[in-house]
Amino acid sequence: MDIIDLTPDNISAIEQAAALLVDGFAENSPASWPDLASGREEVREWLAPEHICRVAVDAHGNVLGWIAANSQYHGNVWELHPLVVRADHRGEGIGRALVQDLEQRVGERGGMTLTLGSDDENNLTSLAGIDLYPNLLKHIADIQNLGRHPYSFYEKAGFRIVGVLPDANGFGKPDILMAKRVGTPFSPEGRQ
Repeated sequence: MDIIDLTPDNISAIEQAAALLVDGFAENSPASWPDLASGREEVREWLAPEHICRVAVDAHGNVLGWIAANSQYHGNVWELHPLVVRADHRGEGIGRALVQDLEQRVGERGGMTLTLGSDDENNLTSLAGIDLYPNLLKHIADIQNLGRHPYSFYEKAGFRIVGVLPDANGFGKPDILMAKRVGTPFSPEGRQ
């Protein structure tokens, strides 16, 4: 497996990445990319040079996974969006390899933090289906994965939950905000 830049001239890889979006999000978030046209439009948006857009490919050029990110906070923070791995290759380390590759690319561009939002629209965590506002921090501290929500994957990759947007996708459908430091932290001696 190789991880390479996805470029505008690689039409085959763009089509495969678009199909991955539609297939990969069909179960848990079908409205995200309901058809190939919407998937294709999403992929093309991430091909701009200011973004990072990478694909994992096999020896035959078949796309196994796709990841992208955009710069925020003057390049200090990069948002990972989206990450998808072909269903028949999940659990093989492709997602983790894509995240590690992205971390390296973000670091090369001077980024310090990689962030993401991981929606829970289908009651896959203990944060869904309830009113989080009265005791938000306790709910975050006591989070449980009830149905293979991707936040557990990201925790294994070193991300931490840094917040939750209650009702981001409708009442009882939060967005779980996660982040990971990718740059070298400041030394204590450097604090003013």
